[in-house]
Amino acid sequence: MTIIRRDPDAPHCPPIERERELIHVDCASHTYPDGSVGIHDMCFFVQKNEIVALCGPNGSGKSTLIEHLNGLLIPSKGEIWVNGRSILSGERTDLWKEVGVVFQRSDDQLFAPTVLDDVMFGPLNMGMPADEAKAAAMEALGAVGAADLVHKLPNYLSGGQKRLVSIAGILAMKPKVIALDEPTSDLDPVHSEMIERLILNLKTMHGISVVIATHDLDLAARVADRICLVRNGSVFAEGEPQEIFYDSDLITEAGLKIPDTVQTYLDYCKTWGVAPELRPVRRDDLIAALLGVPR
Repeated sequence: MTIIRRDPDAPHCPPIERERELIHVDCASHTYPDGSVGIHDMCFFVQKNEIVALCGPNGSGKSTLIEHLNGLLIPSKGEIWVNGRSILSGERTDLWKEVGVVFQRSDDQLFAPTVLDDVMFGPLNMGMPADEAKAAAMEALGAVGAADLVHKLPNYLSGGQKRLVSIAGILAMKPKVIALDEPTSDLDPVHSEMIERLILNLKTMHGISVVIATHDLDLAARVADRICLVRNGSVFAEGEPQEIFYDSDLITEAGLKIPDTVQTYLDYCKTWGVAPELRPVRRDDLIAALLGVPR
């Protein structure tokens, strides 16, 4: 995939691979009641079996887009399809079963007396019998490494534990897509690594496509298959990490900072007077590149 630059004046953004698309956002706009613009002519898509990173600074429209993906917000203009269904045509009632959203503030998502009650809530609302809902909740808590928290009170969990439980609550409903808003913000390094591994496992072990909204390009470089750069409420460029992160003009235009791995490799190549041909974005790729071993 080469870098795609979006034309903000284009009336539509047609599907690239319709048979693989789970979500398609076609020139959607949303203006809040106070007049501020959340997204503007937004073009975006999510395919089966991929991790997509929405990268942009605070206020660029990432969070607003995520809240449109399962009908929490409705566009004032444009169209959004989820698994072939339009969210504007009265078909959005059960979208939360197909697209789960994990908010940046876990306290906005946790409300039940115990962790088990919280994670069971979604399956019960889907009509599962209590014993099946409990089994689904326990399976999800085990998958995120939080089975030992089952009887804890959510209010007394750490920030990292709350994030794990929030993800388990979505995973228990077995959606096709999980969207996470700033998934590692305000977490300690240990829980950040746990969330990062979990994001990868959602795709590789559970077959779930993942959308992450982040301004942390180091995280995006480590986990994403595709990078979408967001500015002023729109995706203005997208492509594979190796393409996006080695285009310094694009990163500057997005108001972001080149990932540390990429910058280290560029500095190394500059020091030795060689062209940056291998374009590593992950740590193991960087080590191989510095050793002169192509991967």
